[in-house]
Amino acid sequence: MVYGYIRVSTLQQNLENQQLEIERFAKSRGFVIDKFIEEKISGTKIPEARKLGKVLMKECKEGDIVISTEISRFGRSLIMIMNVLQYFLEKNIQVYTIKDNYHLGNDIQSKVLAFAFGLSAEIERQLISERTKLGLNRVRSEGRHIGRKKGRKNDFYKLSPYDDYIRNKIREGKSRLYIAKNLKVAWQTVENYLQRNGLR
Repeated sequence: MVYGYIRVSTLQQNLENQQLEIERFAKSRGFVIDKFIEEKISGTKIPEARKLGKVLMKECKEGDIVISTEISRFGRSLIMIMNVLQYFLEKNIQVYTIKDNYHLGNDIQSKVLAFAFGLSAEIERQLISERTKLGLNRVRSEGRHIGRKKGRKNDFYKLSPYDDYIRNKIREGKSRLYIAKNLKVAWQTVENYLQRNGLR
């Protein structure tokens, strides 16, 4: 199976350009796209919360091919991208990214990369954990409260996946009520998010 993976961050963005680019690339290599996996969701979301993890990574089998326009379609953070690529490499699934001109497959170079990805991801996880512990210890030593106040929902993280959409609508001059209705949240939730991000 040959899969084309397409992702855009907001509902307003178009998937068609990426699809055409993948089709042109596949034709130049003699591939036929069997299935496109398309989604409109922020790359900050973990793969398991996206079609990337719930569909593509589950369906792919040894010998399959995944084509995407660029490596950043797999995620917004280095560690997330490395984890995805490592998964594909360990399953002997070939990955092509067009703009970056990457090809990861069943060869010694790719296996070395898979080891490097795994090692780098583990080091990054340890560093993040260490930074988090140091930060929490510093906050505790200053006597400050950790976490949100009891009974209060965290609006910041609730709307984080829609950051690009919200910023675009603010630039377009759309009202907070308009944004709230489209995201199906309370007006105050949008207002709180704008204040926390300095968008007011």
